[in-house]
Amino acid sequence: MTPQSLDKSIERRAYRVSEFCAAYGVSRSTVYKLQAKGKLRTVLIAGRRLIPVEAAEALLNGGAK
Repeated sequence: MTPQSLDKSIERRAYRVSEFCAAYGVSRSTVYKLQAKGKLRTVLIAGRRLIPVEAAEALLNGGAK
């Protein structure tokens, strides 16, 4: 299996902040404001802020869950 085919078979579990901004059409400052208000759950792993897919979908469905 080549690295390219591996990438296609792996399901996305989280977004980087920049990926989330591009996918959901919001700014970085909006992401951090939503996080501070408790409306968007994020996790910090090895110094990198990630947004779990479930948290992104919960935001679309009316708030954090």
